Amino acid sequence: MKYPVVYNIAQLTELIQQIGFLPLLDSGIWGYSAEEIVSEDCRYVTFSDGGWDWPLWKWKGPIVLDGDCMYGKFFANKAGFISREWWPDFCNYRRSRHPAPEEGSVEEAILLTLQEHGSLIARELRAACGLTGPKMRSRFDSYVTRLQMSCRIVTEDFVYPRDKHGHEYGWGWSLLTTPEQLYGKDICQCPRTPEESLERILTHFRNFLPEASESQLMKLLK
Repeated sequence: MKYPVVYNIAQLTELIQQIGFLPLLDSGIWGYSAEEIVSEDCRYVTFSDGGWDWPLWKWKGPIVLDGDCMYGKFFANKAGFISREWWPDFCNYRRSRHPAPEEGSVEEAILLTLQEHGSLIARELRAACGLTGPKMRSRFDSYVTRLQMSCRIVTEDFVYPRDKHGHEYGWGWSLLTTPEQLYGKDICQCPRTPEESLERILTHFRNFLPEASESQLMKLLK
């Protein structure tokens, strides 16, 4: 599918609503990512003084706050957007493949802590769970990624540190929450079986990505 070049947040938000699913970076399918669709002026660039700019990266927060999509690591452990329209089917299928965390597991502790606090940035969540020992950061990130892939954690917003002048800087931190806390329990309810949800999603993908192979699509969805 030939996508129109995107120049601003409004156009990218409209595209997400149109196609329902959009990885942020390389998806493994040529041309199918926000990074490839936006104009060159909106892509990552570095400056001679060591600085950088990346408009697309800065758009993530406003798009999520707009309230019409979910953001998280949903596509082969990589981040992307899913519209609210398609979330119930996607969540239905994914949760069938990735059952709820076992009682007493670290992943259950992460979810319960997040539900108790409502939303936390990753380092706050890790500290609240007591996962602060040596080499725990990478293990914690793996737990959170699995919970995102199972549609149990999403990103509510992005929080940036500020310099002494009050200006935001850096890559920012994901403010994590659960989809139920963000949009209510109904957002994760679906009247179809997981198999029916998968077939509905695949049919949709085949319509707007006819050049993609079945294996490429399943790599994104499994």
